[in-house]
Amino acid sequence: MIVALTGGVGGAKLAWGLNQILPPDRLKIIVNTGDDFEHMGLHISPDLDTVMYTVAGIANRNTGWGVADETWEFMGALDRLGGPGWFQLGDRDLAMHVLRTARLRQGESLADIADDTCARLGIGCAITPMSDDPVRTVVHTTIGPLRFQDYFVRRRCEPCVSDVTYEGAGTARPHSRILSWLADSRLSIIVFCPSNPFLSLGPILGMPELKRTIANARAPKIAVSPIIAGAAVKGPAAKMLSEMGLEVSALGIARHYLGLVDCLLVDEVDAHLAPAIEALGMRVALAPILMRSDQDRVRLASRVIESGPS
Repeated sequence: MIVALTGGVGGAKLAWGLNQILPPDRLKIIVNTGDDFEHMGLHISPDLDTVMYTVAGIANRNTGWGVADETWEFMGALDRLGGPGWFQLGDRDLAMHVLRTARLRQGESLADIADDTCARLGIGCAITPMSDDPVRTVVHTTIGPLRFQDYFVRRRCEPCVSDVTYEGAGTARPHSRILSWLADSRLSIIVFCPSNPFLSLGPILGMPELKRTIANARAPKIAVSPIIAGAAVKGPAAKMLSEMGLEVSALGIARHYLGLVDCLLVDEVDAHLAPAIEALGMRVALAPILMRSDQDRVRLASRVIESGPS
């Protein structure tokens, strides 16, 4: 059994690849909810939706988020009425948010709603939010603290970042099924997907009980570097590393996960960093990490699995 920690577009792509080569009951996916927020009265779960849409094969491949063949009549009408257009809600995607919000208000949990959604989208593996309790990512910048979506979408990641914190993480409880997965004797690998370590995986690891359980799990922990040749494939990971005074490289990622990860999967172009990473006490595995095609996703997923045994 494999447990994957994920969030964002890169993490969702690797989750898709793992889902292609593993039996459904052998893959468990834990998704970041630190970027969840309420917008116009709707509960939005961007990472959860991105992972579900991607694994279901209905994601917009041009953007990596949202639904394929989306229409935007709602946003057009909203704009004409003077509504907030900074956060884009496609017509098909909107149905997810409306229904989730209604069910949450009726007392259902975020995890149970995700289970039902996965079943309706034909997803066989388990995709579970990291917690049913609210955790909210706060990005501390030169213009003050910003909620995740204000930083990421409204301000397009432009402000300089000094720190990232996770409001509510200290008291949030991971879902009981997650703790069961991590204690299961069948668990063979814990995968840290190539997601932003601060914005996507940071909230998951920001919950003390969950981080402690992951650290104590006997299964090897394999992280895939989101940095290739000193740059991020997508998103602000490289920018944030630089602004926070950290090295923008796979070595910088290794230092970030030091003490928690056993093996770092590094792109072949960064093979020269292997000795320095191994000097930290972390194994290194090499692979083409960039996922341009479905074949790339499956190839990387296979390499992750191969890298598990020490």
